[in-house]
Parts: sequence; structure tokens; C-alpha cells
Amino acid sequence: MQGSRGYCLEDLETGMVERFSKTVTEADIVLYAGITGDTNPLHLDQDYAETTMFKGRIAHGMLTAGFVSAVLGTRLPGPGAVYVDQSLSFKRPVRIGDTVTAEVTVKSIDSASRRVVFNTVCLVNDKSVLEGEATLMVASRAQETAAAE
Repeated sequence: MQGSRGYCLEDLETGMVERFSKTVTEADIVLYAGITGDTNPLHLDQDYAETTMFKGRIAHGMLTAGFVSAVLGTRLPGPGAVYVDQSLSFKRPVRIGDTVTAEVTVKSIDSASRRVVFNTVCLVNDKSVLEGEATLMVASRAQETAAAE
């Protein structure tokens, strides 16, 4: 990463990869439900969740997607980049105690529009639980220099 502002457009190359890992806790799920208002009993009520196809509580899918945002916002491209678009496909449930590893890989760079496309995936025990693609706007070095003056 280049300073507290993250990578500039010119510093990025296709194939660059960064990761973030987090073990999902009971508190994470309860706090996420409180922040978002998503109190679906599938996430909060074990008795109810046992009657579903998942046979127990699962984490919010968007909580898992938030780990992708953590990588993009703090590591690659990092601070200063602006989220433009994200596609998501949920593959498997995430449960309390699962360690999720979010991984982003630079797929393509459009210097003219300053848009960078990333492949995004979240893994639990090396199995995909979420897949997608994100587009971010990334500042060029010239813009960073002008902003600093």
C-alpha cells in the first residue's frame, strides 16, 4: 500500500491480490442485525433456524460481503478508492465460528476512466461461500499530487 491513501492507479497491476480474514462470532451477527435492522430469525433464533434447510443459524450474507469491502477499503486498492459497483453470488452459508477469508484480485484496469475491476471471493475452509466482482474508482498519482498542494 502506498501511504495512508492506498494505492494510486499507476501502482496497480492485474493479478495483484490481498486478503482479510475474520472469525464470525455471535456478537458479529447480533451487532449486524442491530445496525441494519435485519432481524431475520434465520440469523438470530436457533430453534427457528433448525427448521430451515440450513439446520441452524447462519450469518447474514451481507455481513460476509462486508469482508470484501474491508479488503477493498483498507488494503487493495485501499483508502481513497470509491466503490462503484459490486455483484455477489452466495454459494454456501457461513456459521458462527467459521473463519472467512475475503480475497480480491485485480482483474482489469481502465486508466482513462480510472476504474479498476476486481474479482472477489470469500472462502471458509478453502471452499467458496461468496463470489463476485467489484468496480472501484481509484485516484491517479497526478490527482493525489494536486490534492496535496
